[in-house]
Amino acid sequence: MLRNGVVAVALAAIFASGALAGTGAPRRAPQCVPGTRPLTGSTKVAFAGTAVRPTRVHASPGGAVIARFGLRNANDAPTVFGILGERVDGRCRVSWLHVELPMRPNEATGWIRVSDVARRAVHTRITVDLSQLRVRVYRFGRLVLTAPAAVGSSATPTPLGRYYVNQRLVPSDPNGPFGPGAVGLSAFSPVLTGWTQGGPVAIHGTNEPWSIGHRVSNGCIRVPNPLLRRLFRLAVTGTPVLITR
Repeated sequence: MLRNGVVAVALAAIFASGALAGTGAPRRAPQCVPGTRPLTGSTKVAFAGTAVRPTRVHASPGGAVIARFGLRNANDAPTVFGILGERVDGRCRVSWLHVELPMRPNEATGWIRVSDVARRAVHTRITVDLSQLRVRVYRFGRLVLTAPAAVGSSATPTPLGRYYVNQRLVPSDPNGPFGPGAVGLSAFSPVLTGWTQGGPVAIHGTNEPWSIGHRVSNGCIRVPNPLLRRLFRLAVTGTPVLITR
């Protein structure tokens, strides 16, 4: 049998550790270092936000307004932003999001209020290798699809950079120039500025299968129609897209 002094010490240790239900010290709210923290860097997860109200984009949290977006874009698709980071206060509350924007100049970013979007995780990513003329799709970090591609010509090149899938469109004619679907990117042609909607870039199918494996497009990325159907199913909005040379 333990002596009374030993028992008292043991009970004190148990109470101090909170091992007995209801006896622990009150939990403190989580603490953060106020500032901005990145949400990118993983090859297995990214984050996206879909607008739930008209959204103003600021140059910095609370700074000058640099752009405005409605709930839907010119193609009547939901407005989506790729999320790069978040601004937190000392109690880890998120108030602002640093986001990628579907607008010129390419790779444009800004800040939006966290209440303007519904956030979600994205577990896919796409790489486009212009030197290999190859598109690769990853899910949870694992390669699940690879496809040969046609890319922009020297006169109308495919832009390099980090973008994201901002819309998924189904053409009225599956036998037309876009094939059975188009995965719209936040990228724009560096030269075709006068085109409709500013010359947006997409990954899409084609009615010219001979063009696959060549540098012949106006900046978009073409893949064979059977592979485009698979890519279309995988490439949810918000999917990061990295285009390299």
